[in-house]
Amino acid sequence: MQKKFFNKKLVVRGLEISPPIVLAPMVGLSHSALRSLVQAEGGVGLFFTEMLAAKRLPHDNEFCSPLLIRDESESPLIYQIITGNDADIEPAIKKLHRLGADGVDLNLGCPAPVQRRQGAGAMLGANRQQLQKILYKLRKSTELPLSVKIRLGHSLDIGQLRSFCLFLETEGVDMITIHARLHGEKFCRKPRWAVIGEIKDAVSVPILANGGIFSPADARQCLELSHADGVMIGRGAVEQPWLCAEIAREIYGAGTGCKKIDKSATYLQFIDLLEQRFAPERRLGRLKQFTGYFAVSFQFGHHLAAAIQNSTSIEEARRRADDFFAGSRC
Repeated sequence: MQKKFFNKKLVVRGLEISPPIVLAPMVGLSHSALRSLVQAEGGVGLFFTEMLAAKRLPHDNEFCSPLLIRDESESPLIYQIITGNDADIEPAIKKLHRLGADGVDLNLGCPAPVQRRQGAGAMLGANRQQLQKILYKLRKSTELPLSVKIRLGHSLDIGQLRSFCLFLETEGVDMITIHARLHGEKFCRKPRWAVIGEIKDAVSVPILANGGIFSPADARQCLELSHADGVMIGRGAVEQPWLCAEIAREIYGAGTGCKKIDKSATYLQFIDLLEQRFAPERRLGRLKQFTGYFAVSFQFGHHLAAAIQNSTSIEEARRRADDFFAGSRC
């Protein structure tokens, strides 16, 4: 059976994404160290920052804020912002221009209570009048590519989802990422990739499919069912930083040959990156959060996760990781 051909390149308002594999914005995870770790493996066409509060963004110091620290090699990089207040937009965009952002993403999917109270995230997505004001300000303030990240909605209503995506395009959005789950659905719920396919023809802007991609086979099935223009990889790239490279090679024919995976070296490289990029007090917490996902790729990985979780310093964590790897067959 002949394999289906997928476009190897995506261009959004002049921004080239090649291959169309994107590292997702993930709170506490999509920072400079993870971006560099995944980039070293290859296969990523676009990075996102963690979610940034638009109100606080103009006052954050890019040289010490763990949310803004970046290496020049992390490119192209879209900065994701979250807000429910259109007055926050212009100062935030001015800051992103100074930072050299390659694009701006508006979070319309976060369900956190603090964001709901501020009318941001998923709540903003449900308030079309306020959303229109914010999108107007965004489009007026920048010529950078403008994207949004959404879920399928609060209930499965294809007509409503099509209408919403068309509204986003009409208001100047250049790309839409759809997490293929409803609001409130847990990660253990299988994503509804086919639903994206049912609304894909409603808009002419590119759509990225997100959710539940942990292997090249998942990526292929997602693309076939969703008809999306590319994939956004989240937790799968934390568990397996080499996943984007594998998808690029097997789905898009990018890269050269099969690279040998050295899990212990990858983990220790991550610790090195944390030490290079962040102040001492910013390192251990991020290592613990990363390890909770990465340890899944090891037999008896829960022992590694527990050892790191109980560490009181980055040095102790490194020693415990070395001990685990010495006795592990991975």
